[in-house]
Amino acid sequence: MGRAEYLLVLAACVLVTLPLELAGARVYRRPRRLARAVLPVAAVFLLWDVLAISAGVWSYDPAFVSGLRAPGNIPLEEILFFVVVPICGVMTYEAVGLMLTVGARLRRRDRAGSRS
Repeated sequence: MGRAEYLLVLAACVLVTLPLELAGARVYRRPRRLARAVLPVAAVFLLWDVLAISAGVWSYDPAFVSGLRAPGNIPLEEILFFVVVPICGVMTYEAVGLMLTVGARLRRRDRAGSRS
């Protein structure tokens, strides 16, 4: 896979969680709320990356990144990581909340039906 490997992993993360949106997680349908949740944290970690790269603490193997870099010498894939992974996390969190709500409603309905 080589240079596309990191991008493919990120794409797989999006594809695996996309059905959660279709099932009712409603993450992509609320972009402002999503941006408020993801962007501040992404900014902090991107700054951390810039500092670590400039200090020589870590680097990225050119064999596994596309070669496209943002200011601060951050690979495109790393920027996408700090957006995609939190979105997938929020998607999973919202889907679990939705399933718990649906389960609670079904239990209440079953209890109400058994009393009749």
